[in-house]
Amino acid sequence: MKLTPLETWIVSETGIKEKTRADLEEYQLSKIKKVIKYVKKYSEFYSEYLKDIDEADIKSFKDFQKISFTLPEYIREFSNKFLCVPQREISRIVTLKTSGTSGEEKRIYFTENDLKLTVEFFKYGMRSLVNENDRVIVFLPGNSYGSIGDLLKKALNEINIGCYVYGMLSDLKDAAEFIKNKKITCIVGIPTQVLHFSRMESETFKNNIRKILLSTDYVPETLITEITSKFQCKVFTHYGMTEMGYGGGVECEALNGYHMRENDLYFEIVDPYKGEVVKDGEYGEIVFTTLTREGMPLIRYRTGDLARFNIDSCACGTFLKTMSRSLGRIENRFEVGDSEFIYMRDLDELILSYEEVINYKVYVQEENLICVYIAVKKEEDFYKIKQILEDSIKELVSANKGNLDVSIRYLKETAQVKNSMVKRKICDCRRDG
Repeated sequence: MKLTPLETWIVSETGIKEKTRADLEEYQLSKIKKVIKYVKKYSEFYSEYLKDIDEADIKSFKDFQKISFTLPEYIREFSNKFLCVPQREISRIVTLKTSGTSGEEKRIYFTENDLKLTVEFFKYGMRSLVNENDRVIVFLPGNSYGSIGDLLKKALNEINIGCYVYGMLSDLKDAAEFIKNKKITCIVGIPTQVLHFSRMESETFKNNIRKILLSTDYVPETLITEITSKFQCKVFTHYGMTEMGYGGGVECEALNGYHMRENDLYFEIVDPYKGEVVKDGEYGEIVFTTLTREGMPLIRYRTGDLARFNIDSCACGTFLKTMSRSLGRIENRFEVGDSEFIYMRDLDELILSYEEVINYKVYVQEENLICVYIAVKKEEDFYKIKQILEDSIKELVSANKGNLDVSIRYLKETAQVKNSMVKRKICDCRRDG
């Protein structure tokens, strides 16, 4: 099995002499102290937030763990105060509207150098799955400068791999024709959209697609199993978010979790409630610190995503850490019993296992009724699986000590697959209003 291409790149970028965790962590701790000094000097927010922190006192990661987390709401409230450079040096601003809220936006700022760092990560990360014989289509936004599609295209062009940024999926027939005409072999896209596309245009997949990279949301295991077995495709997953510069980690050929961008980012897994760092192998919330960001560095930023570091070494032989595939948003759930929850991922694994389904939405009503709206290939499919799904979801609720009623309803907008970049979310009217 081929060693992840990220290893050679990270060793070169960090300048470490030996391929050991000790040497890499020494580099990371040194960069952490430098970035703290940098933000205290140039960031209006961190100069106040870290005023009692002396970077010289940080002699270990345990010392670093004493620093308070940076929370998403701080960015919503003080975005421009995070800046460490003048506005004229910013090349890209991304405005993120938080799911489930109104009028609350986060603005993330990047300099040209920040964007170049992401291009470099994409260059080496994509080598984990494609080579010069592949042609890649990107079903993500890419029209604007510095968008994820734009950066990915630049990265692949630099390593002589053909790349077409198609944009978000809306016309499946047109996308299928594009794939055939351009001889596309690899898709980069959003999990539910790619699954929808594979179910509606299966012949296109069977005849053309050999590799897939999924990102931006939880990747259901049922999706990976179906596409792998039905089309003999290799399904890779990527973890990243805008706040970390899009790219965070990507799977190698072992397909057993992400190798992280450890030269540019330092990752921790913490208990979501206590805030304490957990042991490798234990699930918790992903927290990251930027080590090389110029425009808007972030210190111990809480992502709200759930994952763990694998205990065992990766089969590819790298010394880099491996993070398990993210289980999605911690908050993307609804309560069914006394401190018992059902998560979006639980519903994904159950509902999307039915090949008739192409999308769904979930609303939990105030009268403790779970309404699941199902989009299907054909209307008659809905009546074929309605009762089965209703019973299965009731069993799931009951297994979690809940007594909510379940109603399966028909989602008429079957043609509308163009989703926003906001991650899919359970709407709990009891909580969200």
